Amino acid sequence: MNIIVCIKQVPNTNEVKIDPKKGTLIREGVPSIINPEDKHGLEEAIRLKEKVGGKITVLTMGPPQAKVALKEALAMGADEAILVSDRAFAGSDTLATSYVLSKAIEKIGAFDIIFCGRQAIDGDTAQVGPQIAENLGISQVTYATKFEMNGDLIEVRRALEDGYSVVETKLPVLVTVLDKINKPRYPSIKGVVNAFSKSEIKVLSAADLSLDEERLGLDGSPTKVKKTFVPTHEKMGEILDGTPEEKVSKLINILKDVKIV
Repeated sequence: MNIIVCIKQVPNTNEVKIDPKKGTLIREGVPSIINPEDKHGLEEAIRLKEKVGGKITVLTMGPPQAKVALKEALAMGADEAILVSDRAFAGSDTLATSYVLSKAIEKIGAFDIIFCGRQAIDGDTAQVGPQIAENLGISQVTYATKFEMNGDLIEVRRALEDGYSVVETKLPVLVTVLDKINKPRYPSIKGVVNAFSKSEIKVLSAADLSLDEERLGLDGSPTKVKKTFVPTHEKMGEILDGTPEEKVSKLINILKDVKIV
């Protein structure tokens, strides 16, 4: 069983700041983490490997510092880590990103299952996983909350707005998971030592993947960000004076004015 897990290193959203002049994220000095739902995808891959055996390759596209996220994935239980990194990828939207990752997966070779998180917390688009599946021409099952392997078939329970559906499909397949599917394990001490002292991370550049340059970076990204800003949380309050009866009367009038009652 050859399993690929796509992860992304994202800024810790509790620490994100925006340059007020440029309108861009300030990433310098901001802690980075593995995208939470991607970590659930990795955990599901590890559980599958423990049941049926196989190899887990974890893949990410990003700058050199994304190696830290890959090291953590290796510490958790992945067997191989690949970083796709090149200045030509800068500014890529989901379409360009999924194109590059698809080409990297083709270079990896034979695979049975690809796991992805539903979406990244720094974008919330939920597009990269499905776009990878389309580029590779394979089946996809999204919003997975339960995963079972039955011979050469998989059975997935998908979350819906008003319930769930159960889907069965053959391999190869790409599955995007929700955080409800499992609880990711903590890396073992031995895993951390091996990942950070012994394991090597393979780095692929644009030249290694024979890519169409017109589909990379900003030139290959039809999505354009018009404005980025930090949401404000302004709270307006009013203190009502008078007796309890007078306060109630004033409150009712206020609620009527704003059409609440």
